Amino acid sequence: MYKYTYTYLRIYILHRSNMAKESEPWEWRMSFPDGMSMLFISECIPHTPGFIVGLLFKSLELMQSGWRYGTSEPRKIIHCFKVGMAMCLVSLLYYVNPLYEGVGGNAMWAVLTVVVAFEYTVGATICKCVNRTTATFIAGALGVGVHWVATRFGKAWEPIILQGSVFVFASSATFLRFLPSVKKHFDHGALIFIFTFILISVSGYRVPDLFDFAQHRLSNVAIGTSICVVTSIFCCPVWAGNELHSLILNNMEKLADSLDAYVAVYLRDDADDMKKEASKEKLVGYRSVLDSMSTEESLVNYARWEPAHGGFSFKHPWKDYLELGTLLRSYANCIDALSGIVSDTKAPAFLKMQFSTVCLKLSLNSSAVLRELVVVVRTSAESPKIGLRLNEMCVAVQELHNALKALSNQNTVATETKAEEFSEGKGELNVLPFVAIVQLVTLSSLLIEIVARTEKLVKAVNILAHKVTSSE
Repeated sequence: MYKYTYTYLRIYILHRSNMAKESEPWEWRMSFPDGMSMLFISECIPHTPGFIVGLLFKSLELMQSGWRYGTSEPRKIIHCFKVGMAMCLVSLLYYVNPLYEGVGGNAMWAVLTVVVAFEYTVGATICKCVNRTTATFIAGALGVGVHWVATRFGKAWEPIILQGSVFVFASSATFLRFLPSVKKHFDHGALIFIFTFILISVSGYRVPDLFDFAQHRLSNVAIGTSICVVTSIFCCPVWAGNELHSLILNNMEKLADSLDAYVAVYLRDDADDMKKEASKEKLVGYRSVLDSMSTEESLVNYARWEPAHGGFSFKHPWKDYLELGTLLRSYANCIDALSGIVSDTKAPAFLKMQFSTVCLKLSLNSSAVLRELVVVVRTSAESPKIGLRLNEMCVAVQELHNALKALSNQNTVATETKAEEFSEGKGELNVLPFVAIVQLVTLSSLLIEIVARTEKLVKAVNILAHKVTSSE
C-alpha cells in the first residue's frame, strides 16, 4: 500500500510541475499615494505548490530510507531508545526539587555528560565515562590548587599567575593529544581536562567559593556517567567484545566464499554464467576485510574496558584478535590479486583440463580450513577436522607442483619444435599461449601463497583458543 501511495505521489508531483511550467505568471498592480502605479509579474508563485510537494516527496524518501535501515539494524533503534531513556533519567535532576537542590543548580553538567559520553557499545561508554570523570577530578584539583597559590601572591599577581597556568596546562595537554598512545586511549580525557581546568581556574577569579563549585561539577559528572554506564550495561547491552568476535568470524567466512567463487569463475568452462550466478557479495566480500583495520583496533580498545560477559572473561586475550585481523588482511590481499587475474583473462581449454581439478581441490581445501577455523574461534576448542584438511591441502599443493613441472617440460619441448619449424620456414612462431601460461602460473603461485597464509592462520587461531581456555 505504501509503495503505491509513493508512486501516485511522484506522478502527482510531475503533473504539478508541468502545470507550473505551462501556466501563465500572476500579475497585479500596486498604486502609490502620489498617483503612480506599478505592474508586478510573479515568477515564483506558480512554482510554490510544486516546491512544497517536492519537499514532501523528499521527506517521504528520507522516511523510507530510514525505515529500511531501521529494519536491517534493529539494535541501532534500541540504542536510540536507550539514549532517550538516559536523557529522561538525568532530566529528573531538574524536575525533582530535592535532587535539584542537592546538585547545586548545576544539573546541566550531568545532562551534557550523558549527551557526550553515551556510546553505542558498553566498552566505548565506559571508556568515555572513565576518561571524563578522571579528567574532571584531576583538572578540578589542579584548578583549585592553582587558584589557592595565586591568591597568596595578592590581587595584582593573581590574574598573571592564572593566565600563565592556563597557558602551560592547555598547551601541554594539547601536545599530549598528538601522541599516538594518548590519542588512541585518552583523547577525550585530555580535551575534558583542558575545558575543566580553564573553567575552574578562570572562574575562581570571580566565584567566591571555588571549592564548592568544583565539587558540584564533579558530582554532576559522576551522576551523568553513572546513568550512562548503568543504562548501557543493564538495558539491551551491545558489547564491543561480541562485535569484535562476530567481525572476525564474518571476515573468515567472506574470505572462504570469495576464494571459492574466484577460482571457480576462472577455471570452469561456463565462466560467464558463473559470474552471473555467483553472488556479488561473495565475489567482493573480501574487500570489507581490507578496510576493517580501524574498526578492529577501536573494538579491541573498547573491549578491554568491559567487564566479564557471556563467554568472555575479564582477562580475555583481546590483543590476539589484532594479529588475527592482520593475517586475514594479508589473506585478502592474495584474493585481491587473484581477482585481477580473473577479470583480465580466461584460462584456455587445454590448460583447464590439466589444472582445473588440482586448483579447485586446493581452493576448496583452503576454504574448508577457513570454515573450520570459524568453528574453532566460535567455540574456543580445537577441531579434529583441521588436521585432515591440512593434509589434503598439502597433497593438493604437491599435485599442483607436479602439474607445473609437467607443463614446463611440455612447453620446453613444444617451443624447441616450433623454433626449428620457424627457422626452416615451415611454420609460424605463436607466442600467444604463453601469456595464458604466465597467468596460470601466477594463479598457481597465489594459491600456494594462500596455503602458506592459511597455515599461519591455523597457528594463530590455535594460540588464541589456548589462551582463551587458560584464562577461563
